[in-house]
Amino acid sequence: MKSVTPFLFCLAGLILWACSEATSESMTQRADAAQNSSAEPLPEVITEISFKDAQTKATPQVGFWPHWLGPNYDGISPETNWRADWSKEPPNVSWRKKVGIGYSSISAANGRIYTMGHKEGNETVYCLNADTGEVIWQQSYPAELIDNLNAGGPGATPTIDGAFLYTNSRDGRLICFEIETGKKVWEKILPKVYDMEIPEWGFTCSPLIRGDRLYVEAGRLVALEKQTGKEIWKSKAYMPGYGTPAAFENAGTRYLAILNNDCLSIAREEDGKEVASFAWPSPFDTNSTTPIIAGKTIFISSGYGKGCALLDFENETLKSRYTNRDLKNHFNNSVLYQGHLYGMDGNSNLGRIVRLTCMDHQTGKVKWREAGFGCGSLLIAAGKLIILSDKGMLVTAEATPEAFKEISRFKVLDHQCWTVPVLSDGRLYCRDSAGNLACVDLRNKPTR
Repeated sequence: MKSVTPFLFCLAGLILWACSEATSESMTQRADAAQNSSAEPLPEVITEISFKDAQTKATPQVGFWPHWLGPNYDGISPETNWRADWSKEPPNVSWRKKVGIGYSSISAANGRIYTMGHKEGNETVYCLNADTGEVIWQQSYPAELIDNLNAGGPGATPTIDGAFLYTNSRDGRLICFEIETGKKVWEKILPKVYDMEIPEWGFTCSPLIRGDRLYVEAGRLVALEKQTGKEIWKSKAYMPGYGTPAAFENAGTRYLAILNNDCLSIAREEDGKEVASFAWPSPFDTNSTTPIIAGKTIFISSGYGKGCALLDFENETLKSRYTNRDLKNHFNNSVLYQGHLYGMDGNSNLGRIVRLTCMDHQTGKVKWREAGFGCGSLLIAAGKLIILSDKGMLVTAEATPEAFKEISRFKVLDHQCWTVPVLSDGRLYCRDSAGNLACVDLRNKPTR
């Protein structure tokens, strides 16, 4: 799910877990199946539309959550006008909607929300009224479910860029839509163009827009013209991961960091040249998180006993500051807030022992742990943790390294919840893998 999120799945069974824990440090990844593609034809432009008004710079504002991890790509919402304490009055669920199987999170702007789901061999992109849940437009296309030990369905989050919406299906159908009408502008079939097999868990990378370019994981990092889908460059091939690239600037040069199933790879944004890498083979080939950039540091994390690492990036060189097994993100990203990381440590197949963990970002020292959320997800807003457990329990708590301090809880969904919720204009949008989408009204009521 990048996705959170990004990629979402469950490898069930105690035997599999025991094996992975015992051998995670000695396992080797499978051979990279990606091959260099031949000369690429220009994708068909289906609708002629001007891109002159497309916006690429996100200004944090109420109701604006344009892509995976939010306006600043950090999982932190700028919203403050919402209630975290429900002790006197529980929140109201304004509406519920069926959007199909999947793990795609929510994007929001201008009174609309966008998500994706799968039903009976077709994947659908939805544009919904944020107030009512009514469909404004929807577009469907054939797609594989890819339900290997998970519910399947789309795991990438739609990306809003001005007048356009970009999506990535579970089987690698990358599409640009006109956001007002849902008309298809262009599409690109990633496995076909890049001569690669669909990854074991499908495609879950959310499209990343930077200026006039779109970046996506396709067995390698690929840069495309966002107007046409035409390739600008492609980096060297690796075993595909399931996260989303993170963009950053260092010493006046812009870079992209991607965690694939071989390593953390750093490439120049301009030409895709890899300048540094840090070996990070994943047990069961399950690297699925988005790197967290803070200053000159890059944080990465993986499940199945692999753990996490904080790396310094300077002079185009990666150097490990620490590695440990104290924060092992299976698929949902941790969130960095005021010098501390908050995230789920553990794997979905043993959800009962997964613990929400607060860890010092600079030292890797654990400050506290709290069980009971399974492989759920979280975001942060107004200094509060908003947690959605894997069983649909919505919990608020103080975002503090002192201790876990719960504020309130409210049951919102009943099925498997691995998708990070989104807070937009005081409403919290939560979904489960069965396709149940709930709008929880957390807005502060005006005083009389």
